Amino acid sequence: MAVAAQASHSGAQIERAERNRALLRWWLYVVLAFLLAIFLVGGATRLTGSGLSITEWQPIHGVVPPVSDAEWQEEFAKYQQIPQYQQLNRGMTLDEFKVIFWWEWSHRLLARGVGFVVALPLAFFWLAGRLEPHLKPKMVGLLALGALQGAIGWWMVASGLSERVSVSQYRLAVHLVMASLIFVATMVIARGLAPQPAGPASRGTQRFAGWMVVFLLAQLYLGALVAGLHAGLSYNTWPLMDGSLWPGDLLAIEPAWRNFFENPKTVQFMHRLGAYWVFAAALWHMIATLRHERGSPHGWRATALFVLVTIQAVLGIATLLLVVPLDLALAHHGFAMILLGFAAAHWRGTRGAYPLPVAG
Repeated sequence: MAVAAQASHSGAQIERAERNRALLRWWLYVVLAFLLAIFLVGGATRLTGSGLSITEWQPIHGVVPPVSDAEWQEEFAKYQQIPQYQQLNRGMTLDEFKVIFWWEWSHRLLARGVGFVVALPLAFFWLAGRLEPHLKPKMVGLLALGALQGAIGWWMVASGLSERVSVSQYRLAVHLVMASLIFVATMVIARGLAPQPAGPASRGTQRFAGWMVVFLLAQLYLGALVAGLHAGLSYNTWPLMDGSLWPGDLLAIEPAWRNFFENPKTVQFMHRLGAYWVFAAALWHMIATLRHERGSPHGWRATALFVLVTIQAVLGIATLLLVVPLDLALAHHGFAMILLGFAAAHWRGTRGAYPLPVAG
């Protein structure tokens, strides 16, 4: 009888833990949807040249947009004081200003909103005792990264308000990589809460799946430099670049290291090389995983990852050849985050689920 009662109690514990995990997981999927929306709107903000339209950082008051003609004129007057307007957009009408203003305002509103989407449910799960102890520091860390990302966002915008007509590519790259890290961390926590019937993959498969995430993050960093320098608007041929497989003048700037961050030609070339590397690594990972994890979900996920990498490569080539049209550029931008999220989910899946918090 005692054994049966203990088994029944353990079964109830497992069922309760699984229900809690399902709730937590779906909440984190909602957070991921918000993060993807922020990323997409942020991409549209950058591609439309809207990021400097709001020249002040007002975390509370800035939630309310201008509602009267006088308030719109006040915002427009502030924008007219910065170099972007004076050198690039002089003569812009108020209606044209409103277009770029709404993109930046929407991006900031979503960024503020995701803090509540994380913090309020987190407080509920924590106070209700539904948050497993190992998740508490992880979730607090996510909140801290979100706050840091807000500060980085303003630090980035501030770089384009006094001397430049656009934001610093260095700061843009930091902002995008931080957004990517938050997305990866959220996905990893969510997928760790999902059932993994196949169990962990071999250590070699786990390690290479992790490296795929690192490779994609590095490629996103290079893509951010390309975006910050508007490097995609030049050398719009493929597979040749400037008429050659290995173009000249890649180290034209002194000292040489600056070319990898400030020379549009070198930065675009490095982004191309990074794409080739990611494609080759994804192909190798697919073949190796299908061989060593025969018949398991790890193999089909590695195959899906390679397919997604291929789609992203095609989007990138099309964006380049068509000289960065808004729709294709935004698709390439957004699909990068989908690809990164899938790679992170795949890596977490190769490690198996978090152990259930059930007393022995």
